[in-house]
Amino acid sequence: MAGAITVHTSHESSKRPKHITESAPVKWTLIIIAMLFLGVIVLLPLVSVFVEALKKGVGVYIHAITEPDALSALKLTLIVALIAVPVNTIFGVAAAWAISKFRFRGKNILITLIDLPFAVSPVISGLIYVLMFGAQGFLGPWLDHRGIQIIFAVPGIVLATVFVTVPFVARELIPLMQAQGIQEEEAAASLGAKGWQIFWKVTLPNIKWGLLYGVILCNARAMGEFGAVSVVSGHIRGETNTLPLHIEILYNEYQFSASFAVASLLVMLAVVTLIVKSIVEWKSGQQAAKD
Repeated sequence: MAGAITVHTSHESSKRPKHITESAPVKWTLIIIAMLFLGVIVLLPLVSVFVEALKKGVGVYIHAITEPDALSALKLTLIVALIAVPVNTIFGVAAAWAISKFRFRGKNILITLIDLPFAVSPVISGLIYVLMFGAQGFLGPWLDHRGIQIIFAVPGIVLATVFVTVPFVARELIPLMQAQGIQEEEAAASLGAKGWQIFWKVTLPNIKWGLLYGVILCNARAMGEFGAVSVVSGHIRGETNTLPLHIEILYNEYQFSASFAVASLLVMLAVVTLIVKSIVEWKSGQQAAKD
């Protein structure tokens, strides 16, 4: 009988379906197609930036990235990012905390407003600020009478950059904090912890990797923004040109090597951003595995 049972079990196991997966040729075909696509669409243009930048020699390249207008554009780009990113980080944390931890009227409206910059063209967002703060705008005469300049100045560039980068931190944190729930915060509150204590000791440690990821994406968009900044900047060389605007001016003046040289600075900033992003994702994955 034991032998019969053994034969029966062996027969059943032989009929047991195997794990279904693509064959090796199909797998490698898909991999090759993906690599070719990314190589042509992403990698080749990036390599061509450095090839064109160094086409006339290292001396021309160094001169292009160290001349006063380029340094001014780089400085302004970093200043704008250093203002816009912290502002949107504070707003994103506050908005995500409110949306995920509390019930209140207008929550869906708040979520919609956070997503609005994704739906509105950056050029339109820049035009909105011109209509508000420009010389003929709603607040323009009042500001001009008091000697305050928003449009065609650094404040306008900061406002436009803040607008287009609003969603990144908030949108990264909202689903994360909603998934975590409010049990830990309620437990801390029941033990006598206050609002800021709960945030620093409970909420922030749970969201730190998601927060860093959102900050990195926000910073990348802030440094590379063109449309909205182009409308409000006035394209004043050495004063209101960020790196993307300076690249456009050089290219329109047929200074191709110089324009690609300055563009390579943005590429290098993007590479650094991607490296930091990968480190954050790796750390986040390790943390999730431990939990």
